[in-house]
Amino acid sequence: MIELKPKLSHVIKLHNDLSSQKIMLAFEGGFTQNLTNNILLLAENTLNHAKEHITVKKKVFNVMVECLQNISKHANNTKPEDWIQDGLFVIGKDDYGYFLISGNFIENTQIANLESKINQVNQLDKEGLRELYLNKLQEGELKANSTAGLGLIDIARKSGNKLMYKFENINATHSFYSLSTYVVRAENLVQ
Repeated sequence: MIELKPKLSHVIKLHNDLSSQKIMLAFEGGFTQNLTNNILLLAENTLNHAKEHITVKKKVFNVMVECLQNISKHANNTKPEDWIQDGLFVIGKDDYGYFLISGNFIENTQIANLESKINQVNQLDKEGLRELYLNKLQEGELKANSTAGLGLIDIARKSGNKLMYKFENINATHSFYSLSTYVVRAENLVQ
């Protein structure tokens, strides 16, 4: 008979860790369109169960869509090594709002361009983000290789907060890219 106690103790520890960090949903592995749709459905059900304000639900959902599309896009653009195609998505809730974290492997050659786009987005206020978004659309930047910039702009616009990011070098060709933002809950908004 297989001994399950050590494995069960890991599950209990994981549950306690997730609860203490206020994580509602976490997934790590290979992302597909079908999986992305299921994650969105799970999150939507969780937000509905929490009886969250419709405005907050829409913002969280829109940010999730952009984050998950980013993970899927990078997984599809990498070589078919299993570990490189894996990604990470986490959503959690604290007293003030929702934090969303995504992570995926990217080629080191993409870091400078991606970091430049994030820094540009983070320097802009609400009106500046709106203008940049409209300019990108008018310039025809919806080509397959440049949609990441629009997604980042949209995440910042919908969340109303700066984007936090980190690149952790894995090897000579790849790094792990983490992106995080925060959506404030409606009752905490100051008008």
